Amino acid sequence: MTDLPLLIILGAISIASALGLLLSRNAIYAALFLVLNFGVGAVIYLVLNAPFIAVVQVSVYAGAIMVLFLFVIMLLGAERLSPAENPPGIPLQRPLAIALGAALFGLALYVLFARQPPATPSPMVDSSPAAVGQSLFSTYVFPFEVVSILLLVAMVGAVVLTRNK
Repeated sequence: MTDLPLLIILGAISIASALGLLLSRNAIYAALFLVLNFGVGAVIYLVLNAPFIAVVQVSVYAGAIMVLFLFVIMLLGAERLSPAENPPGIPLQRPLAIALGAALFGLALYVLFARQPPATPSPMVDSSPAAVGQSLFSTYVFPFEVVSILLLVAMVGAVVLTRNK
């Protein structure tokens, strides 16, 4: 409970960077806001005593995935989109997004303030690289392979979309 003020500050920074990502007109700035959000997530993992997951967060997401995103943004030339070029959205998209955002905010307030902590603390999860690797390649091998195939399909899709006809 002593880390609660720090976690609240980190959560506020994370929400601000997510809003910057959503409201940015420049695609490169939006990608940089996403990198900031990934960095804040890594710091949250450090505060929660999960250093391996924090390093993976920074190296995989803020490193490799964001380099891929920036490469695709530069390749497509989508640095700045004018409002006329944006396709129209779903008719109820904005009210639905506002309602879902309000529901998420209400749930976050409930988790922070109204819920009672458990009577017995939960046991610490072993987050060492050996334990993560053991569970990743034994218990979670099928979801791991599905994600790898999904990333491969996304990469092939990006190449197909940028190919000249």
